[in-house]
Amino acid sequence: MPGTLSFDDLKSRVSDGSIDTVLVCLVDMQGRLMGKRFHAANFIEISYDETHCCNYLLATDLEMATPDGYASTSWQSGYGDYVMKPDRETIRPVPWLEGTAMVLCDVLDHHTHDPVPHAPRAVLKKQIARLEALGFTAMMATELEFFLFERSFDALRKDGYRNLDPISGYNEDYHILQTTKEEVVMRPLRNHLYAAGLPVENTKGEAEAGQEELNIRYAPALDCADHHTIAKHAVKEIAWQAGHAATFLPKWSADRVGSSSHVHQSLWKDKIALFQDSEDPLGMSDLMKHYMAGLIAYAPEYMVFLAPYVNSYKRFAKGTFAPTKTVWSVDNRTAGFRLCGVGTKGVRVECRIGGSDLNPYLAQAGMLAAGIKGIEDKMELAPATKGDVYEDADAQEIPRTLRAATETLQGSAMLRAAMGDDVIDHYTRAAEWEQEEYDRAVTDWEIARGFERA
Repeated sequence: MPGTLSFDDLKSRVSDGSIDTVLVCLVDMQGRLMGKRFHAANFIEISYDETHCCNYLLATDLEMATPDGYASTSWQSGYGDYVMKPDRETIRPVPWLEGTAMVLCDVLDHHTHDPVPHAPRAVLKKQIARLEALGFTAMMATELEFFLFERSFDALRKDGYRNLDPISGYNEDYHILQTTKEEVVMRPLRNHLYAAGLPVENTKGEAEAGQEELNIRYAPALDCADHHTIAKHAVKEIAWQAGHAATFLPKWSADRVGSSSHVHQSLWKDKIALFQDSEDPLGMSDLMKHYMAGLIAYAPEYMVFLAPYVNSYKRFAKGTFAPTKTVWSVDNRTAGFRLCGVGTKGVRVECRIGGSDLNPYLAQAGMLAAGIKGIEDKMELAPATKGDVYEDADAQEIPRTLRAATETLQGSAMLRAAMGDDVIDHYTRAAEWEQEEYDRAVTDWEIARGFERA
């Protein structure tokens, strides 16, 4: 399989003229790629070591506004610089853009060159290091769900995001005929990502008109988050190139199911699956049970990392495959956590709560922190839930609004100990700002409901 490029490989391709542009990218709070396009000659001669960016990039919202209340930067402090430090292990071609390569950066303090603690890659790296200190390696995989539309981003924006017609007219779950019609986007997506070094497994139709799913193979946690972020970016660019729009908004229509991002996870050591125990009825080791107990018990506390926006919570509804309870079950898609691969070395837990809008670095970091706490405290895993979990009155509910999830994040002693007060305060403020912006908005629903009759 084609893969990432070494720095020498990049130099060779720049020398022979096949690469002339290098995208130097950081991952922002929303999980998007931000950065600069370098002339490739400049990058390999000078900028391969570091470049700079404004520190507001990690203190903004989806609209690139500059909210107050962040300790890391502000108008008062003058919005200085961060160092973008290219991680040369992540250099890769970008086959869907002519003559282009990409590198992901770690974000460092301009003065000390220490990692910026609330940078998403740094947040995840900290939890990976904690896990490695215990002797474990986290392997993860995410499923990316999204919708494709008939028209382009520009056409939909100019129309006020009304008349949103999906690319298909009916539920296309596993549907080969309908997904054939969408290969203008999906075939290039698979092939370009594979050529960029992402271990793509497959794409399929999902359970709604125009809904797609992209699956990428298991990988170490940081690689998994990098793959997710690059793939999400590629979906939008490749759809745009084909004249279509793609959205990862979890609930773009009240009448249609939402889009999720399920996260599969297990712990390994020296290629040995540590979650497997052949003597256990379900093949689960004690380590797995402790990890899962923490993962489930602390789910409300890392909920903001699974569902970061007001819209995220519109997805959670009975009978839509979007879970509403923090319990586990065996191969049961109505539960928040599903045991998969029973009796095999691939036994793993799937978190089904997260939406398509999650930042994978933050979501994975939150789950790892909870799992580590479960291991450290040898937490006991409750018995599996059976049947329709939506109807289980005794099961713990997930926070059902961003406001409620923000309160649990802010008050989480576990996450504060695992990530640091500065990180939790930073992302609490991000969630508060999102809620404040929503609270100021006047929606079409309010106007239509009350314009005449109120």
